[in-house]
Amino acid sequence: MKQNRFFPEIRGNFGFGCMRLPMTGDQVDIPQTCRMADAFIEAGFNYFDTAHGYINGQSEKAIGQCVSARHDRSEFLLADKLSDSYFQSEADIRPFVDEQLKICGVEYFDFYLMHAQNRRNYEKYKACNAYEVAYQLKQEGKLRHVGLSFHDKADVLDMILTEKPFVEFVQIQLNYVDFDDPAVEAHKVYDVCVKHGKPCVIMEPVKGGSLVNLPPEADKVLRETGNCSNAGYAIRFAASFDNVFMVLSGMSSIEQMQDNIGTMKEFAPLTDEEQNAVARVCGIFKNLGLIPCTSCRYCVEQNHCPKNILIPDMFAALNKFEAFHDWITRVHYGRVLTADGHSKASECLKCGLCEKVCPQHLEIRKLLKKVAETFEQN
Repeated sequence: MKQNRFFPEIRGNFGFGCMRLPMTGDQVDIPQTCRMADAFIEAGFNYFDTAHGYINGQSEKAIGQCVSARHDRSEFLLADKLSDSYFQSEADIRPFVDEQLKICGVEYFDFYLMHAQNRRNYEKYKACNAYEVAYQLKQEGKLRHVGLSFHDKADVLDMILTEKPFVEFVQIQLNYVDFDDPAVEAHKVYDVCVKHGKPCVIMEPVKGGSLVNLPPEADKVLRETGNCSNAGYAIRFAASFDNVFMVLSGMSSIEQMQDNIGTMKEFAPLTDEEQNAVARVCGIFKNLGLIPCTSCRYCVEQNHCPKNILIPDMFAALNKFEAFHDWITRVHYGRVLTADGHSKASECLKCGLCEKVCPQHLEIRKLLKKVAETFEQN
């Protein structure tokens, strides 16, 4: 396994994203997560990524139980984040970081990110001197590297990196479907990182699983190209860029972990033939007009939906119906998505709280209307 050329302490270029851990009901499956963490470390990798709000607060706790309590600190690196919903003033930041360290069971974070930066919340981080506090914590040894994760247009990132030149790295969304999408500007955002000399961490390389469970026509293209899995093609695409030092994958089963390890343990960039195949798949996706939701679940966690509508699940159901014309999704909508206190899409209050936190900047209220028209009529 090659040494990471940007951060020598990192082994390989593949990270364990802990936003989509295996679940038993509404609780993290700790035994399976332990097996996954063990397999990840045994394969030679060491980069774990979490955040305080992931899985309604369970992700950091799982890190503490499955990683910190069971592995020597020299065996793993840990990235965590400062989310804007957990501080209101500069004075709140240090105690919050200390709480995160305690929950994760570590004395320092190897990588710490200003979370989900965009034009709106960046003003709050500036007003609270969040970047400067993080830099002070780095000087004190509680943080080793300070960076940011980003969800906005390229000009906003250019502004942030110009104003905060001490930022060491940037975490961006990049996958082959979004790469040239004007709504996401992944290509332009990547180019801004290069311009400022900031190495990149890639999130959402498989677009929340959308690039794994492909429509039949797209799946056929990749099956005829080679033996790599659909997830493997997507992760290798993201890892093939020169300025990328880490690709995160949010895995929810030991099988997904093993597949990704098999792909990335001896990493090879996509060949020209594979790049052409991926481009064909991208064209197929664009013609389907699917909702570009990554199922990050920001819209439904932290009380962002007063009607408790399972927005990502409903969008996934609509995408599945559009891609596969699968009638069973109608049954799934009626029996599962609106059960146990969850409201129907038609019951949306149109308050817009979900749209304010959506990293993809989706018009959620309008899309929920389409969900209702598809599944609730007739």
